[in-house]
Amino acid sequence: MAEDLYQVLGVSRDASKPDIQKAYRKLARKYHPDMNLENEDAKEKFKRVQEAYDVLSDDEKRSAYDRYGSDFEKIRSGGFQPGAGGDSFEGLDLESIFGGANQRGGSGFEGGFSDFFEAMMGGGVRGGGARGGGARRPQQPTRGTNVRHELEIPFRTAVLGGKTEFYLNRGATNEKLSVNIPAGVQTGAKVRLRDKGHSSTTGGPPGDLILILKVSEHPAYRRNGNNLEIKLPVSIGEAALGAKIDVPTPSGTVTLSIPPGTSSGRKLRLKGQGVKPASGNAGDILVEIQIRLPSTIDDSSKQLIEQFEQANPLQLRDDLMF
Repeated sequence: MAEDLYQVLGVSRDASKPDIQKAYRKLARKYHPDMNLENEDAKEKFKRVQEAYDVLSDDEKRSAYDRYGSDFEKIRSGGFQPGAGGDSFEGLDLESIFGGANQRGGSGFEGGFSDFFEAMMGGGVRGGGARGGGARRPQQPTRGTNVRHELEIPFRTAVLGGKTEFYLNRGATNEKLSVNIPAGVQTGAKVRLRDKGHSSTTGGPPGDLILILKVSEHPAYRRNGNNLEIKLPVSIGEAALGAKIDVPTPSGTVTLSIPPGTSSGRKLRLKGQGVKPASGNAGDILVEIQIRLPSTIDDSSKQLIEQFEQANPLQLRDDLMF
């Protein structure tokens, strides 16, 4: 006996249309062929979910299914014998449900119950030619399914944009593809390549390739929105006396002025030198000063530092408390 269509979708027999649609979307995502490339069982389940939704989402088909139950399923498989064992479709208005397609002489379908189900399910029945010389309606071409692929791109490419090449595994072969990345993209952004998905099985156009971007980390920079943050190492002399330091930015090298007496942790801003997205305002670069000291200090340098501290006393920890 064929599995009950309500059970296929996991809904009750009095489920509303929104409940049916919600259940269908959840199962379609779970069993979609793109997500289960090597799982034939999942593909069959996906097909069954599609069939169940086709019937239960249509008021007329659902009403016929609710009334005739397993007989409705027998028609789909071509195993129903009208009039046998007391089965009857008395009172079922086929013309109302199916628009009287392929009727001859005002009664019956030219191809018998196979054509009856084909009209019901949109051309899904396979088999021999139509009876009585009639021709079956050809199945309408449908678009191939989309393919989703995660693509990791360099931090620099995400900020500036540019062309990226990558390989996509298609069974036994690796296909080399290229894509233009817009400036300013972040992890999670999607880029669509038209007609690069799965081929159609019905003569339609191919599906699309959906690239889900993942941005690699940068050794020095961190991104915060359209701002870029960097911790800039400086010497004690540069911090104490002030200096001009070259800082690499997305648009080239920019000179940053370090004011005299700058302490570690101080943040300086390079206006408009951050991420410049394809649309919207450019961000800034926030530079955090970090004073670095040598790992060893000779005696003469120690004496100079002691003299410096004596001449420039600081009350650094007067406010420190628990």
